[in-house]
Amino acid sequence: MTAPLWRRRANRQRSWLRLMYEGNPLAMIVEQAGGIATDGRQPILDVEPSALHQHVAVMMGDAEEMGQLASYIPSGHPE
Repeated sequence: MTAPLWRRRANRQRSWLRLMYEGNPLAMIVEQAGGIATDGRQPILDVEPSALHQHVAVMMGDAEEMGQLASYIPSGHPE
């Protein structure tokens, strides 16, 4: 399993998933299958929604590959 990143769409300002409708359901499935779903800072399922249509960055995939991906992300990366 590869660690897919959600890509920006040409017609959208942001390419992030909506937390409540897309991010959380996908994160639940990935984590139940033994994978990891994160926004680069914390697990997607731990993100407290601040708005109904809040968008979040999403990285999800195999636990081993996500560990490798985490090593590429600096701890103080901009959002």
